[in-house]
Amino acid sequence: PSAQGSVISGRFPQRWSLDSVAWKTELPGKGTSTPVVSGGRIYLTSPLAGQDAFLAFDLQGRKLWEAPVGPLADPRHRTLGSSCNASPVTDGQAIYAQFKSGHFAAVSLEGKVLWKVDLTERFGAEKLYWDSGTSPLIVGDSVILSRLHDGESWVAAFERKTGDLRWKVARNFVVPAENNNGYATPLRIDHAGKPAVVIWGADHLTAHALDDGRVLWTAGGFNPAGTGYWPAIASPVLNGDTLLVPVGRDDRPGQAHFYGIRLGGSGDVSQTHRVWERHDLGVFVAAPAVAEGRAYLLRHRGEVVCMDPSTGKTLWTGTLPKATAPYYASPVVANGILYAAREDGVVFAAQVGGAFKLLSENPMGERIIASPVPAMDRLILRGDTHLFCIASQPQ
Repeated sequence: PSAQGSVISGRFPQRWSLDSVAWKTELPGKGTSTPVVSGGRIYLTSPLAGQDAFLAFDLQGRKLWEAPVGPLADPRHRTLGSSCNASPVTDGQAIYAQFKSGHFAAVSLEGKVLWKVDLTERFGAEKLYWDSGTSPLIVGDSVILSRLHDGESWVAAFERKTGDLRWKVARNFVVPAENNNGYATPLRIDHAGKPAVVIWGADHLTAHALDDGRVLWTAGGFNPAGTGYWPAIASPVLNGDTLLVPVGRDDRPGQAHFYGIRLGGSGDVSQTHRVWERHDLGVFVAAPAVAEGRAYLLRHRGEVVCMDPSTGKTLWTGTLPKATAPYYASPVVANGILYAAREDGVVFAAQVGGAFKLLSENPMGERIIASPVPAMDRLILRGDTHLFCIASQPQ
């Protein structure tokens, strides 16, 4: 809920097995979007008989409804991608999601399609190397979307109740190959006492006013060497008034970077608002998490780094068991327990409140790209073919 990848209270499982899960429900198709839990229900997006669809389940794993919104578009990358990579969001009144096909829709809590926009028809097809993965952001009465790609890039606000376009502004920078491809999700910030939106991608941060999309400030200088093939995948995370920005990629030696950028200002704040920078550390796909004044990075091959987000200094480093599979799901921290889902379907639980301590290694038997969801004393996991619920257990 805080957009920090963490919850600070609750009782969550430390270890489990496939035989001890509370329930396991088969899904109608492969999807990599992360579920959202709200009001005692689980909502997600999935392929459904050739359609893009919203699905709802109760906390016992029973399907409540399904809501198709139009023909799906096959993913370009069938192993890691899907037709529904972008995660849904909810304001407690409706669920909102976009799909690779360009369908962007709102569905009621009972499964009624409230409105639908065809982004491809209105604004042209996406031009991304990987499949679309940018999730919507709800701010007030607007739903914010960004499309950063190898074409005319933009940020737009849609009316939450009707889907009508409120504003749309161009966002284009001249950058090295593939760096204009953006998959990070917009983030809500405060600017001069008012809500605003920050966008990361194309080697730049831009902050936009909520009322008309105008640019409030811009930060660049993250890629002085002009290195190419740095798409923006991992979303930044906010700690107080400092934005933690992963730059580059940690699956290639010497190409991982990490920055702390202070919010505020106007115009070009590239130099004036840079609080700290690291050129020996970063993440590529999995977004950082922030919990109780600490930042946690899950690196491509299972290194867990705990940082002081105000200074950028490393507090400790831990290592998850090695494997050939990398980590694409973002880590989450639930009341001192970090959950990390490896692509091969093994989910690790580690104690991180003080020092790093591995608690358990839990194979789920299928690929996992979606991030774990801790909610209501449960851990919800979305695999290639199933939805799992693990209940908290007495320790």
